[in-house]
This record gives sequence, structure tokens and C-alpha cells, in this order.
Amino acid sequence: MTSSRVLVVGSGGREHALVWKLASERGVSDIVCAPGNAGISRLARCIPVDPADPHALVAIAQREELDFTIVGPELPLSRGVADVFADEGLLLFGPTQRAARLESSKVFAKEFMQRNGVPTARYRACDSAAEAVAILRSGEFSFPVVLKADGLAAGKGVVISPDLGDAESQVHAMMVDKRFGQAGARTVIEELLVGREASFFALCDGTRAIPLGSAEDHKRALDGDAGPNTGGMGAYAPSSLFDAATEAAVMRDIVQPVLDGMRNEGSEFRGFLFVGLMLTADGPKVIEFNVRFGDPEAQVVLPTIAGDLSVLLMSAAAGDLGSARVTTTGNCRVGVVLASGGYPDTYDTGKVIRGLEAAEALPDVNIFHSGTAKRGTDIVSNGGRVLTVVASAADYRSAISRAYEAVGKISFEHMHYRKDIGAKALT
Repeated sequence: MTSSRVLVVGSGGREHALVWKLASERGVSDIVCAPGNAGISRLARCIPVDPADPHALVAIAQREELDFTIVGPELPLSRGVADVFADEGLLLFGPTQRAARLESSKVFAKEFMQRNGVPTARYRACDSAAEAVAILRSGEFSFPVVLKADGLAAGKGVVISPDLGDAESQVHAMMVDKRFGQAGARTVIEELLVGREASFFALCDGTRAIPLGSAEDHKRALDGDAGPNTGGMGAYAPSSLFDAATEAAVMRDIVQPVLDGMRNEGSEFRGFLFVGLMLTADGPKVIEFNVRFGDPEAQVVLPTIAGDLSVLLMSAAAGDLGSARVTTTGNCRVGVVLASGGYPDTYDTGKVIRGLEAAEALPDVNIFHSGTAKRGTDIVSNGGRVLTVVASAADYRSAISRAYEAVGKISFEHMHYRKDIGAKALT
């Protein structure tokens, strides 16, 4: 087997999980991560760079003579990194800028789903606060109602408003006060779907997709799904809601129509397709698409994949998955995010993290770094989400217990985490 030299773009827990997986594979001889973090630096050479600068990433790939690039976060994809690499004849795993609009524009995604018969919530797209308020006052949507910023908002651009007064206030905050910057210049109003949420992941080569598995994320900052939306406070995999019939329905009614529709519209989709779902009484419906692996979902899904992920990703990037299949370990995994106090709002960084070695010494436990940095001999916090503590076991209850045992060995000033990650799997 030919060994490849790989560039992983990003600096979070998702990228640490990718690097960790690739580092164990015989088909990978060298890994560079740009920019990486303190945990990733134990497995890969980290090069400081702005990951949202496609040309800087091309320069690294060419200078280091790397064979293949995997993009972790959404921002480089929305800025056309796949297009720039293709222009230089470099192989990259991730969709083009046009295809990435499935995530970078909620309005585009909703209109695309409507054109291609993909089941989703009823919606209206608004170009001004006055238009949004008029629709909200018209009675077209009942309350609670969902409001979404059109553009990228780091997972925080979705609000559920219980009544008209709150909805008008939220529209003003998004579209007038620019809470999410230009991401909120357009807004989507959606009916609130009723059911349980789950995430599903597919690996796509432009024509064909193969399932990678399911997970359930915990978006709210506080126990019991209270508090503000975050980028994700923990996850478990597989989703306790998924069975073979549900997976088949999602592949048939959602994933394949997306691939067919994107190809027919001239934006062939190659990469991870993350489908955020509401499992309703009428079947699975799409809440949102991401065009990359989720974080913290990647940290609990990637370790379940048996075999070489690098081979699959390279085949997908080249547009030919052939008859490839994904096999999994069958274990349950639970990941608890340790965050800086105050996240997702204001928080301090530079806090010394203690107990990492003791936690990592526990059996079937992985610690994936999200926002960390080195300071002398110390590892310190360097972001809102700092670590994801992942434990594996034969059942959810054991995985939860093991994850929180590991969490109990780690500490840093003002450390915050939810204490109910995975509890839904037990019900």
C-alpha cells in the first residue's frame, strides 16, 4: 500500500479526532495540521496559519509536498478552498464553494430542499426586519417559531421564540443590531418541528453516498437543554433513535436526492454531508445541513469506524467510492465537552489544565483537545470549548459512567460542563 502525506485543516476537537484516526492508519506516513492545537501537536506537525485563507493552505500543501488535504471546519469551505486546490491540481476532501452553500446559506438550503423534494419544515425567507415582523404578525406561523440567521454563525444562529414579542426582539437583534454580523442580514422563519433530534453522516463522492453513522448532540449550555445555544456541549453515538429502517429512509429520501439535485444543478457534492434531523411522526425531516463533520459528533463517531478512513476520503475526493462500505466497532461512545466558564458568551482563556494524564490513563478513554495551547510545560485553555472527554463501552450507561469518571480527574479554573450528556439514550 502506498503511504500518503496528509494535511488536516483546523484546530478543534473534530480535527484532533481526525488526526488521531489517521495516525493509526498504515496508509498515512506523515500528518501536518494547520493550525492545530496542543493535543494535535503530539500526533502531527502543526503549522500556524489562518485556516480561512485558501491560498495560504495551498502554499503549505505545495511547500510540504503533501498528497492529500482534509478540511475540518466550514469557513474554509465557504471561502472556496476546494476550488483553489482544484485549480492547482491538488486533491482535497471537501465540497466546492457552490456546494458548500448547503451550510453557508440557510436560505439556499431551504430553497434547494423545496426544489428537490427533500422533507423539511415550512419556511419563509426574509430580507429585512420589517418583512420578518410582518410575517410573524400575520399569523402564518404559530408559536413557538424558529428563527435562523442565513449565514454562518458558529452554531449559534438559531433561536426558538415562544411568542410574538420575543420573536420581534430576536429579529431586531439579528437583522438590525447585527448580533451575528452579516450572517443575520437575511433571516429564515420556520415552523417548529416536533420530535427528537438526531444527526446523520454520509460520505459522498458526488454521485454515491455511504452511511457513516448517527449521533445525538447537546446544543444547549446547561443541563436539561436549558440556556443558550452553543457549538455543542457533548454527544453520543450511535443515536439511540436510529435503526436500519430509519437509516434507509434518510439515505433514500434525503441524502440521495441531495446528491442528485446538487449534480443536476452543476454543484456536484463531494465530502461529508451532515444531516441534522428531526424524527417526526411523519418521518425524518431536515433541520439543517452541514458540509463537514460535526464537532463534537466527530469525536464520538470517528472512533467507531474500523479500517482506514484515509482510503475512503481519498476515494470520495476523487469521485469514486466504488463499492466501498464502512464497518464500525459496535461500541457506544459518549463525549462530554469541558468548556470555559461563561461560554458561549464572554470567557477567559489561559487557564492551566490539570489531570489530563490521569484521565487518559483510564481504559477506553480518549481526550480530544478543542481550545488548548502550550505555555511552557503547561497545557492551557485557549477557547470556549476546551476538551472533549470520550469514553467507549458496550452500552450507553457504562460509557456515560466512564466518561464522567474521566471528567472528574480534569480541572481548570471556571471549568464548565453538562452533567447529563447521554441521558437521553437511557430513555
